[in-house]
Amino acid sequence: MQFKLSKFGILPKILVAIALGILCSFFFPSWFVRVFLTFNGIFSNFLAMFIPLLIIGLVAPGIADLGKGAGRLLLITVALAYGSTVLSGVFSYFSCHLTYPYILGNGLSSLGNLDMSNQLMPYFTIDMPPFLSVTTALVLAFILGLTTAQLSGTTLRGFLVDFRDVITSVITRVIIPCLPLYIFGIFLQMGAEGHVGAVLGAFLKIVGFIFLLHVTELVFLFLVAGAVSKRNPFKSLVTMLPAYVTALGTSSSAATIPVTLQQAIKNGVRSATASFTVPLCATIHMPCSILKITAVAYAISLSMGLPCDFGTYLGFIMMLGITMVAAPGVPGGAIMAALGLIESMLGFSPNMQGLMIAIYIAMDSFGTAGNVTGDGAIALIVDRIRGPQDDSQQSVDTPS
Repeated sequence: MQFKLSKFGILPKILVAIALGILCSFFFPSWFVRVFLTFNGIFSNFLAMFIPLLIIGLVAPGIADLGKGAGRLLLITVALAYGSTVLSGVFSYFSCHLTYPYILGNGLSSLGNLDMSNQLMPYFTIDMPPFLSVTTALVLAFILGLTTAQLSGTTLRGFLVDFRDVITSVITRVIIPCLPLYIFGIFLQMGAEGHVGAVLGAFLKIVGFIFLLHVTELVFLFLVAGAVSKRNPFKSLVTMLPAYVTALGTSSSAATIPVTLQQAIKNGVRSATASFTVPLCATIHMPCSILKITAVAYAISLSMGLPCDFGTYLGFIMMLGITMVAAPGVPGGAIMAALGLIESMLGFSPNMQGLMIAIYIAMDSFGTAGNVTGDGAIALIVDRIRGPQDDSQQSVDTPS
């Protein structure tokens, strides 16, 4: 059978890029390292230019797809999903605030070298200034999305859908394929400048800690869902495990919808409720994604001496909860949608953003698995709030 590199998922490619970057840093001459730094400089400038377009192209149609008339259950489901996502970020913040100084120890000071002071410089750069700021792009996306949801015409909606397809195509055909080379360059530079050993130690500790936070988050979600729905929370959580395992393989909430839907119904959620909540939550309910982003961002902010106060991070988390509707159904979509906020609200440099991407994607499938499993908890709560009506008596528009 002919081996095809394209069949490799993004996670194996990222892991290979990290390993090769570290290995090659031991024998690549400085002049050759600078070739990859030149690519990284051009790629990071392209990302900065592309981020406002990404926000408009993904957030606006994502909000428009929520529609204007699905009624009470739509509002309840959106509120529950947003509240769950934001609370997950707040939980992650305080967990990191209390534990990082102890579990990372000296790793924090070593991570502080991530800026690397440009000891090795690219040969040249190509400026690509964005035509909009991130904040302006977000406001414009909200305006377009909210107004399109209220309009009965199809012209603007069709344009937004087509524009979303263009942006998604750039992500899947340009950005995602280039990420391994970008990550390779980052770790090559860290190795060449002598920072990689300590950084890797902190990297592994952060990944392990985030996994524990995922488990705690899911147990909490199902304890709440069990209390509201009067069902055994641990039995409900175990029932959702097939969706968790499926998402580990697909790294896509959208691709896991059929399994998530099936397991939610097995948990006793009525089919009409499940058919409404599961597809919607696959788009807007991202508790484990925001948990990961917050945990990784806090570690880098703390090590670099950037603001880590709760006020800064609460604003970041609340905006991130809205921006998560922009996460497309591709591996790494959530971190790509969040880059604008990470830069504008937390002040991360391109190197810091690159490390965030590497750590996030190292756990991307686990975050997606946690998201879809948590969708089952939201479905239980919504079904209980809906009341005892028969499925035939409840008319709810199912989001496409």
